[in-house]
Amino acid sequence: MTARSQNDRVVPPSGAPATLTSFTAGAMTFLAVFALALALASGRLAERWASALDRTATIRISAPDDQIAMQTKAVLDILATTPGIESSRAQTPDEQRKLLEPWFGPDLPLTDLPLPQLIEVIEATEGYDSEGLKQRLSAEAPGAVLDDHTRWRKPMAEAASRLRLLGYLSILLIGAAMAAMITLAANAALSANAQVIKVLRLVGAKDSYIARAFVRRFTLRAAAGSAVGALAGTIGVALLPAQDAAGGFLTGLGFTGAGWLLPFLLPLLAGGVAFAATRQAAFTTLRRLT
Repeated sequence: MTARSQNDRVVPPSGAPATLTSFTAGAMTFLAVFALALALASGRLAERWASALDRTATIRISAPDDQIAMQTKAVLDILATTPGIESSRAQTPDEQRKLLEPWFGPDLPLTDLPLPQLIEVIEATEGYDSEGLKQRLSAEAPGAVLDDHTRWRKPMAEAASRLRLLGYLSILLIGAAMAAMITLAANAALSANAQVIKVLRLVGAKDSYIARAFVRRFTLRAAAGSAVGALAGTIGVALLPAQDAAGGFLTGLGFTGAGWLLPFLLPLLAGGVAFAATRQAAFTTLRRLT
C-alpha cells in the first residue's frame, strides 16, 4: 500500500464535511464564472462604447423650416474647410427615423414633428479645434449646435469600467467565502476524528502526516466540485442570448475566443484556496487537540 493510500485512509471518504466542501466549491465556482464573464464583457463594452464615440461628433441644426436647408449647406461648407475634419454628411429622414425607433416605434410621423437636422462629423487623426468650430457655427449658422459626445462617452466608459471592477471584486469575495466554508468543513472533519488523531499520535504519526491526509482529501474534493461548477457555469454563459440576437444593454455577456478557456482555470485556483485553507485549519486544530 502506498503512502498516499495510507494518508487517504486517515480521512473518512464520505460525510457532511466532505460533501459540504464539494458543494461549496462547485457553487462558488459557478458564480465566479458569471462574475468573470461580467468583468470581461464590461471591458469589451467600455472599449466598444469608446471606439463608437471616438472621433465622432454631431451637429444639430434647429431652425425654421425655410432656413434648415440654407443653414445645413452653410454648416457643411464650414466643415469642409475646417482642419481636422475627415468627413461630414447630413442625415436623411429615414436615418433619423431609425434613431428614434427604439423610443417611439417604427411608425413615427416625422412630418408632424419639428425634428432638427443632424449632421454626422468624423474627426481626422490630428483632431480639430472644437472651440473654434463652435464660434464659426454660431456666427454663420446660429441654429447649429456642436456635440462632440464627450458628456456621453466619459460616463459610459466609467460605468463599464466600474462594472468590470465589480466583477473582479466579486471573484475575490467568492474566493474568500469558499476559503471560509472549506476551513469550517476541515475543522469539523478534524474535530469529528479527534479520537482517530489521538490513536495515530500514539503509534508515532506526526502532525505533518495527519495534516497532509486532510489537506489532500479536501483539496481534491474542492477541485472536483469546482470543475463541475466551472463546466455548469460555462454552459450557462453559452446559453445566454447573443448581443446581435437581443440587442439589449446586458446582452453579449460571455467569453470570446480563448476566453472560453478561462473558467477552467478556476478549479486550479479553487484547489489552491482549498490547500491553503485546509492546511491552516489542520495545523491550528491539531495544536488545539494536543
